[in-house]
Amino acid sequence: MQENPTPSANSEIAKPGFKEAFLFWLKLGFISFGGPAGQIGIMHEFIVEQKKWVSDSRFLHALNYCMLLPGPEAQQLATYIGWLLHGVRGGLTAGILFVLPSVFILLGLSLFYVTYGTIPWVAALFYGLKPAVVAIVALALLKIGKKALHSWLHYVLALLSFILIYFLQVPFPLIILGAMVLAILIQWLYPALLENRKSEEKVATDGAGYYINAATILPLTTFSWKRAVLQTIVAAILWALPFILYLVTQDYSFWSKLTLFFTKAAVITFGGAYAVLPYVAQVAVEKLHWLSSYQMIDGLALGETTPGPLIMVLAFVGFMAGYNHFAGSLLMGTFGLLVTTYYTFLPCFLFILVGAPIIERTKSSTSIKAILSLITAAVVGVILNLTVYFGKAVVWGADTTIDYFSFAWILVSLLAMYRFKIGMIPWIGISAVAGLVMYLLGYYQP
Repeated sequence: MQENPTPSANSEIAKPGFKEAFLFWLKLGFISFGGPAGQIGIMHEFIVEQKKWVSDSRFLHALNYCMLLPGPEAQQLATYIGWLLHGVRGGLTAGILFVLPSVFILLGLSLFYVTYGTIPWVAALFYGLKPAVVAIVALALLKIGKKALHSWLHYVLALLSFILIYFLQVPFPLIILGAMVLAILIQWLYPALLENRKSEEKVATDGAGYYINAATILPLTTFSWKRAVLQTIVAAILWALPFILYLVTQDYSFWSKLTLFFTKAAVITFGGAYAVLPYVAQVAVEKLHWLSSYQMIDGLALGETTPGPLIMVLAFVGFMAGYNHFAGSLLMGTFGLLVTTYYTFLPCFLFILVGAPIIERTKSSTSIKAILSLITAAVVGVILNLTVYFGKAVVWGADTTIDYFSFAWILVSLLAMYRFKIGMIPWIGISAVAGLVMYLLGYYQP
């Protein structure tokens, strides 16, 4: 268990009780709508501004490095802050509660989807949702692109990434690996190319009255090989345990393939859910045929309407994989969702609990940030591929005829959410109603 930190001279706030922190993390799991930006905003408002548990500089330091790790940055940030406050049990509590409510909500929605999704009026709701989802992904591309593309080199790499994955079907992991190798070579041979004054960090100044601030000494922030090896062994055991259960299931090969696929997806998700979705679509839809492209879009719509990290969409993919593979079994679909969730988030805890001490030591490493900025640029090209992939599926469909309503609603959605700042959740509701109206008017026939 982590010891209490040594407060700085300016610290005036008592250590928050574990129960108080537990209740906040539980509440956060139910109200964390709005994607990473909204979730991080809620944490900052409560932890930094209201409770003053952690200073702005320490909060931003944790956030900056969580954004460089694979996986959902908001969930990892919660785990990091929980670890700072109450050690390992605090990190586990924060990370699990951040995800747990969305698991059960998405499970309920998935069961409803496969049970009633073929009813005409329910299908009509999803008909209206699909073009809205395309617009949401396009806006995510725009937002991430603005933050990630700082120089001509970033733009070239993003374009090259799009060409490789869209036209040449190069797997997403190879693109990320190639971007990493290229970035290291550039950093070694011509580091001036990676200099970016626009993205230099501003040094935040801490005021008095925070429990943990820039001057606070945390005893367990030092790296320990013994602790890191022990935690890695525990994670490896936890990773292997479900394989024993697979031996008594109907299809060991399917479950092992599902486990290996989502483990791989979890450790290469630089850039968050929008970055890994093209890879999942490329493999789960096109190669493994666990679900259709339309079901993938519906799953993204469901994921957007639930609290928690958007990467929970992968849990829907796991549900549909189990459901479809076992001939419409709701039990196997549920098991697939739980297995996918388990293997999606297990590496996240390992990255924080083992990597946090290393992260603390690399706070001033500009070279690491420069290298990872090129990886993020490659991710932008991959997200562009996702936008085109979903757009083609929605507008042209399987019979290659243009769906004029879907095309028009994509444009309307972009205008509504970007120009008039209508919230994503309200617009999803409006889009579902629009789909229902088109069904009632006779334009859409499932």
